[in-house]
Amino acid sequence: QVQLVESGGGLVQAGGSLRLSCAASGRTFSGYLIGWFRQAPGKEREFVSASSTWNGSTYYADSVKGRFTISRDNAENTVYLQMNSLEPEDTAVYYCAASKYRWSRTYYRTDAYDYWGQGTQVTVSS
Repeated sequence: QVQLVESGGGLVQAGGSLRLSCAASGRTFSGYLIGWFRQAPGKEREFVSASSTWNGSTYYADSVKGRFTISRDNAENTVYLQMNSLEPEDTAVYYCAASKYRWSRTYYRTDAYDYWGQGTQVTVSS
């Protein structure tokens, strides 16, 4: 089965940066829809970013647009989320997700994805 392993979370001060990584085994990421979601305590899991190399598109939630960047290293089967200008409101557990399809018109929904990582904690202090 496909397994996603996330890393890169941690504690940073407001205005700082982190880069999250998600490495896949069992299937290549190349050409398939990949997403990042986050969930704070007591809140629903929310969309952060997605990438489809099939149609060459990237997508971002309004709350992170201009601050976060999603990218891939297909040769190493890894997806990244570069997070800059972090704010306390970004504090959450961040999840990498992969679809078994190449694109979805509902890329912002959790049910568009079939495989999930274990999550990595990001804490931003003020």
